[in-house]
Amino acid sequence: MNNELTRKDIEDMEAEIEHRKVVVRKELLEHVKEARSHGDLSENFEYYAAKKEKNKNEGRIRYLERMIRTANIVEDNSKDDEVGINKTITVYVEEDDCEEEYKIVTTVREDSLSGLVSNESPMGKALLGHKVGDRVEIVVNKDYSYFVVIRKIDNSTINDSESLREF
Repeated sequence: MNNELTRKDIEDMEAEIEHRKVVVRKELLEHVKEARSHGDLSENFEYYAAKKEKNKNEGRIRYLERMIRTANIVEDNSKDDEVGINKTITVYVEEDDCEEEYKIVTTVREDSLSGLVSNESPMGKALLGHKVGDRVEIVVNKDYSYFVVIRKIDNSTINDSESLREF
């Protein structure tokens, strides 16, 4: 199965790969060398822990490289005043009489507990292409739906701490 990623997702993954290769790999190799210098490897827990972390880092690099290699690029053709991928939106939920904030992302980055809503989810699909002031019906299933009103669309880019969040 190919992953749907935006160009920004791929850039973030490439940045993480570079960081892991240049910074993390070097640090972990030093930990392995230091642990190895402590003597008898058969009873050296530090050595095995350091090797495990090194291998985990290398596995993460391979995983990200494979995701990039097999990715389908998703283009966001939304205008600045429309809901689109990687845009943060504030909606008023009529049923709950409250405002909520979400960011529309690709399925790979989805994390509804953190407010990252997939473009393939019922909410993501319903909101894409709409503008501030639009009243949108979110159809969850054939028996349940609710209405939201788009209050704000923020086009700002993802901050660094979010961009390096593991995929």
